[in-house]
Amino acid sequence: MLFVAFVKAYAICMVSTLSLYIIVDLFTNIDDFFIQGKNGFEIAFHIVTYYGYRTIQYYDRLCEALSLLAAMFTVAWTQRNNELIPILSAGVSTHRFLRPIFFGAALMLGVGVFNQEILIPNVAPSLVTDRDDPEGTRELYVQGSYDPNRVHIDGAKAFRKDRSVKNFHVTLPVGAKSEMKHLSAETARYIAPSDQLPQSGGWLMTGTTPAELQKDTYDSEIIEMRDPGCFFLKVKEASFERVTQGQKTQGFSSTTSIYRLMQRTDAGRMNALAVTFHMRIARPLVGMLLVVMGLSIILRDQTRHVFISAGLCLMMCGLFFAAVFGGKFMGTADYVSPALAAWLPVLIFGPLSISFYDAIHT
Repeated sequence: MLFVAFVKAYAICMVSTLSLYIIVDLFTNIDDFFIQGKNGFEIAFHIVTYYGYRTIQYYDRLCEALSLLAAMFTVAWTQRNNELIPILSAGVSTHRFLRPIFFGAALMLGVGVFNQEILIPNVAPSLVTDRDDPEGTRELYVQGSYDPNRVHIDGAKAFRKDRSVKNFHVTLPVGAKSEMKHLSAETARYIAPSDQLPQSGGWLMTGTTPAELQKDTYDSEIIEMRDPGCFFLKVKEASFERVTQGQKTQGFSSTTSIYRLMQRTDAGRMNALAVTFHMRIARPLVGMLLVVMGLSIILRDQTRHVFISAGLCLMMCGLFFAAVFGGKFMGTADYVSPALAAWLPVLIFGPLSISFYDAIHT
């Protein structure tokens, strides 16, 4: 019964908070969706698609807070209906009473991890789409990117619509003496890896200068000449998204992808990557500590008014997230180590949550 009540409260909190977030954002930025030349159906489809993907991102941000809110509402509703006193009178302890709620919170935090590791990385390109540029016709900034196959890529401007880069520049190793060769292409189009295409997972370069390379001066595993002035450059990580968004898309990567990126010496902003990695590892435990501490504050004094308990719980929640973001800032700025920055909320609130939980009247 308590688990079902928690799931219902979680669904209500999730729908209400996400709906409020979307409505406020939509009416604040509604002018950006009205694009010249688009009819009403196309505009509506763009709005639904845009916020459909953003809902996944919003849920990732609110996952821990939703678990705490659902747990609070479940306990508060039980107290309001005077269901807790008969349960305690029957010999069931408060700690046993909370087990279904903790199980539901752990389950939903697991859903948050699935959303973070599986869903968000798959829809990352859609999450960086601008409201007023659904078709990707606006110019994008291109930043240099170094691929593990020792190829450096740069360009002048990019277009998301056809995943192309204008004035594409490549520096690649040639020969046996670690010499470098520079190629410039008028246009390069990225072709995503596919089993159905003979050449994929790289850049198709056209209008290239020089137009030809001697076969014994380059590695055919890295670049192939299809025609004079037309080359296909194979890359492992320097995709269109990497060279156009770079640091912006790192937050949408899975934990394993962030770990692999940390092994590279050219990743840049290594402190930020390390802090993100450790925070991903600590996130489920941090979420459970938030739920345990919040319920402990509510149930520590069961004679206290439920609204006062809820207010104290929200104050604790604010301090908790302040510690989380403060640790992230100190780790990114290199004031403390990345591991300490990520686990700082656990070190601070872990003992407090245990003592509060133990002090609950049973």
